[in-house]
Amino acid sequence: MASIYHFPTQFLETPNVVWAQAKEMQPPTNLSTEGTIIGESVYRGENKLVKIKPEDRRRHVFMIGKTGVGKTTLFSNMFEQDMHEGRGCCFIDPLGDAIEDLLGKVPENRLKDVILFDPSDTQYPVGLNLLEWQTGDQKDFLIQESIQIFYKLFDPGQMGIVGPQWEHWFRNAALTIMNQPGGGTLIDVPRIFTDDLFRTKLISYVTDPIVKAFWTQQLAKTADFHKSEMYNYFISKFGRFMTNDLMRNIIGQKKSAFNFRQVMDEGKILFVNLSKGKIGEVNSNLLGMIIVSKIQMSAFSRADIPEEQRRDFSLYVDEFQNFTTDSFATILSEARKYRLNLAVTNQYIAQLTEKIRDAVIGNVGTMICYRIGAADAEFMAKEFPVVSVDDLSNLDKYNTYTKLLIDGTPSKPFSMKGLKSENVSSDQVRENARNFSRQNYSRPKSQVDAEIGAQMQAMGQPPAPGVNEPVKNI
Repeated sequence: MASIYHFPTQFLETPNVVWAQAKEMQPPTNLSTEGTIIGESVYRGENKLVKIKPEDRRRHVFMIGKTGVGKTTLFSNMFEQDMHEGRGCCFIDPLGDAIEDLLGKVPENRLKDVILFDPSDTQYPVGLNLLEWQTGDQKDFLIQESIQIFYKLFDPGQMGIVGPQWEHWFRNAALTIMNQPGGGTLIDVPRIFTDDLFRTKLISYVTDPIVKAFWTQQLAKTADFHKSEMYNYFISKFGRFMTNDLMRNIIGQKKSAFNFRQVMDEGKILFVNLSKGKIGEVNSNLLGMIIVSKIQMSAFSRADIPEEQRRDFSLYVDEFQNFTTDSFATILSEARKYRLNLAVTNQYIAQLTEKIRDAVIGNVGTMICYRIGAADAEFMAKEFPVVSVDDLSNLDKYNTYTKLLIDGTPSKPFSMKGLKSENVSSDQVRENARNFSRQNYSRPKSQVDAEIGAQMQAMGQPPAPGVNEPVKNI
């Protein structure tokens, strides 16, 4: 009989036999029957919907996988459910395609909740002021976040391109600018060093003796030679944003178009389209980091209301490594109590700093792993017992291994397949949502140009007589 029939093996080429590249794993017996659908378990011919409860989402969701395996599709499905169920949510998309699709799926009864932040819409810029604050505690947080953002943009390896002296100048300049009536913006930072009248006016509002001493003593007594050397080093970090109309009209508005705390408390739908192909990678990363910082600050400001009154708000960040500073570790560890639910994704572990990587692995409740490379598979196999490196490296498209948080307890890893929404995106709904957001949160470009031009018209004028030694203009 053995010479007539034998079972096929992977070492023999047998026609019409399809080999499983990765093993299927049984779903937990206590899968939730309520909550947000994240996929479908297919095991031995039995299909079961996989859902995650709101309280388990507060422990965050992390997805990892190669490009094109279905990560963004899963996020889009969760986001679509949030919209239909009246929840507050924000989607930060570095490509833009997912947001364009989701805009056409906004329920009619929620069109008034839509806020679209799209920097590529240059005719209707949406204001986003990093240095805008409401309480004194927020000033220190924003300045520290600004410094971390510039490190991430210009000196990720901390080689001295942004260093202690740059930090010292920026901190004092930012504190001075934020003290003026009406506040200030990032584009005011280089201006305070080059516009003597502007600097003198702002110093008159300063009440902190340490900050005032920086201008009247330290900088005033610095030789012109050393100033000129420092100016080029300092101001060069702002040039690409000040000379770019697109960026200047966004970060140069003193009043942000919307209040992030209000967006969270009222359950708005915030779309952030940071398409790198339209606005450039550096601009996309800067705006994304500003928005993440603002959301973090707004979430922590919820300490002024009881926890049970804090409304759940979900933040989806695709390719999140582009928009995070080291403070993102704080969000992962503390955002739960402020009802900020994170859902983040990236392609491979090396994209994350060690601090962020440890925060993700240590704090995230639900992990979803698509097909990944061998090096990442060795790392993730420690989080997915019984799953081998070969299994993680050979998953089919749209298939995952998932470790789901169920009632606060992580499940054993199981196989899950992503689902695609059956709803069709409507061009008419998309345009209605875009137009509503423009009318309520944008201003015409001509109006913004005129306002920023009026703020900058004093540049280059000679200093008023009798003030401290002027700083040399560049």
